[in-house]
Amino acid sequence: MAKPIGILGGTFDPVHHGHLRLAIECLERLKLGEVRLIPLHTPPHRAAPHAAPEQRLAMLRMAVRDMPGLTVDDSELSRGDVSYTIDTVAALRERIGEAPACLLMGWDAFMTLNTWRRWESLLDYVHIVIADRVNGESHHVVPELNDMLDAFSVSDAAALHRLPAGKIYRVLMPMLDISATQIRNIIRAGMSAKCLLPDAVVEFINANGLYRDGGE
Repeated sequence: MAKPIGILGGTFDPVHHGHLRLAIECLERLKLGEVRLIPLHTPPHRAAPHAAPEQRLAMLRMAVRDMPGLTVDDSELSRGDVSYTIDTVAALRERIGEAPACLLMGWDAFMTLNTWRRWESLLDYVHIVIADRVNGESHHVVPELNDMLDAFSVSDAAALHRLPAGKIYRVLMPMLDISATQIRNIIRAGMSAKCLLPDAVVEFINANGLYRDGGE
């Protein structure tokens, strides 16, 4: 069976080193074939992105240009409208057949999973990989998600290679404390965002005057 495909979705407004480090850690630790970064068109649970779809896509492509194993998937931007994860993974499953696929997310995102559209069906299409801090605090999980963890968690990443979907795996890793909101606030204040995101992305933001005005 082919190596699993990793999927990392987000607005990437803008993409930063926190996103990229998570993708690289999962790629290497889980021995994935690739990690596809999928920019959402319109997120269902937050305000619309500040940068235009084509700008966010351009920044992502710049960010992964010299990172083997990381690719950009523009299927959500091409489809338009509100981007629901269940629709994304269902469409991906149609394209990749029986190849294993892993939906990558942080623990904070997992703790809101029960608010996502058709969240109970996600494991029909993908494995879920939860990235958490090496020295993370204990987490309170709502009962339905705790039941999900009990029923489908595995302790061996090799299980992600043996089946197309259906398992949950928690991977501990150093997490960079960087957020896109933080970066936008820094830029709006007229300060430098260097070292928080790739230099090419910083140059693109400066050249296009992104994030100079507006809210968080």
